[in-house]
Amino acid sequence: MHDDRITMSDYCLVPTMDESHPRPTETTGLSRKVEQEEKVHIPESSQTGFSFRKLWAFTGPGFLMSIAYLDPGNIESDLQSGTTARYKLLWVLMSATILGLVMQRLSARLGVVTGLHLADMCYRQYRKAPRLFVWLMMEVAIIGSDMQEVIGTSIAIYLLSNKMIPLWIGVLITVIDTLSFLMLDKYGLRKLELVFGLFIVIMALSFGYEFAIVQPDIKDMAKGLVTPWCSNCQESALLQAVGIIGAIIMPHNLYLHSGLVKSREVDRTKKDKLREANYYFFIESSVALFVSFVINVCVVSVFAHGLYNKTNSDVLDICTKNNNTYSDIFQNNTELVEVDIYKGGVFLGCQFGIGAMYIWAIGILAAGQSSTMTGCYAGQFVMEGFLNLQWSRWKRVGFTRLVAIAPTFYVAFFSNINDLTGMNDLLNAVMSLQLPFATLPVIAFTSNPRIMGEFTNGLGNILITIILSAIIISINIYFVIHHTITNFTYNLTLLIGVITYSTIYLLMCAYLTLHLVISMLDDCSVLRRNPFVIKFIGPQIGNTFSKHQQTNYSPPSSQDDVTNIKL
Repeated sequence: MHDDRITMSDYCLVPTMDESHPRPTETTGLSRKVEQEEKVHIPESSQTGFSFRKLWAFTGPGFLMSIAYLDPGNIESDLQSGTTARYKLLWVLMSATILGLVMQRLSARLGVVTGLHLADMCYRQYRKAPRLFVWLMMEVAIIGSDMQEVIGTSIAIYLLSNKMIPLWIGVLITVIDTLSFLMLDKYGLRKLELVFGLFIVIMALSFGYEFAIVQPDIKDMAKGLVTPWCSNCQESALLQAVGIIGAIIMPHNLYLHSGLVKSREVDRTKKDKLREANYYFFIESSVALFVSFVINVCVVSVFAHGLYNKTNSDVLDICTKNNNTYSDIFQNNTELVEVDIYKGGVFLGCQFGIGAMYIWAIGILAAGQSSTMTGCYAGQFVMEGFLNLQWSRWKRVGFTRLVAIAPTFYVAFFSNINDLTGMNDLLNAVMSLQLPFATLPVIAFTSNPRIMGEFTNGLGNILITIILSAIIISINIYFVIHHTITNFTYNLTLLIGVITYSTIYLLMCAYLTLHLVISMLDDCSVLRRNPFVIKFIGPQIGNTFSKHQQTNYSPPSSQDDVTNIKL
């Protein structure tokens, strides 16, 4: 009979990459998964120091990742923050982008060093119940993001067709995204990355054009970027700040980035190659997120200048004066404009000519199309990793797209465009709620020396990322309480549902936090050796190395939850 008892020696082994016979850790044994995906070769260079040839070879994953920072949900959050608080929330946008870069860096490092993406690691580290819960939350985030892409694409088609294609038909047309992605995927990884780059260029030109014709106040923009406060702002501005965080730092994007970096051919047996890959991926991610940040700032500033403190009657007068056929969407009253992607495009058409509206729609269409494809990749990594289950891409895309289209089509067919665009606010809140289930695992795994070796997070990284996660969880608790009191107190069933979910949500956050703390402890610490921790919390790596060596080649036969079936 096989003896599964854990001995003291199991805890006191601290593997390093310098051993002549390295023990099977996540860095060594488990990273020998059979990879059949296309990989980009990294050229050797005789020169020391920075190499543009190598940077070009590593360029791709960061720009694919940055697409999520420019999806229709982000664009709507941008224009709403500009309309609500003018330039006063630009510092929130900048802070969220910087914190997003910090988290994306950790995600990329995990994929580079271990050869496994974030969902793979969750499968190995978490117990069954919390692992399945985190998986469900990521699926919710992916489907929510896909709904935003469906909404953005259908509105763009509606504007470009001059109302000839109804919204519900536009929703159905987005099914074609599945076919377009599958066709592009067959042409090779580098060509696909080039297409994503083209989408970013289209967005930059489109939203940059709007910025150029509106000509916002540069001094006020600079002040908004460096002043970490929102003076004389209403409560709606606070909720908008929460929406910015949820829209910018998208949870499934961390899973995406950790998988995308595996597309580069990196020799993980050599520490200098790992350092080099981490270095160039960080540069590429920084450039990509800077580009996305500039585009987001352009959108915020355009509407901060054009629609801040404007009433419906103000905009209606502008549209009527210019004989714009879309003017009926603005009522003749003194209420402040509640702007969205659709109304924002119409306003630009009224103020600066119909061409400005069409250019805006082209930018939204590019945002929706590109984020659809990266969402597909994220869904693929999440399903493969959490369930040890592989679906072909067309099945994965079809599943998420059908789930996203069903509620969106219902609203588009039976309601009006204001209800459709209003869904984006709720979806951004959903993204924010799922953030801890991406940030806490990333911090835990990259802070675990048994996984990362000498590439483990330093104290500064750990403190910054933990504080970030604590702030996000606190904001989410506040948001749920506020939203519940505002909307659900009259409905007992919904109230019970919110309370139940909130309880499970906090328990899962507590589990992930405790797992994070234990991950950073020494193998010989009392807490890691506690029987309760070993049985219910983990982490599993460091307990019995031989079991994990087996998972390198075939899934353990003892797993009773999901079988490794390729559908």
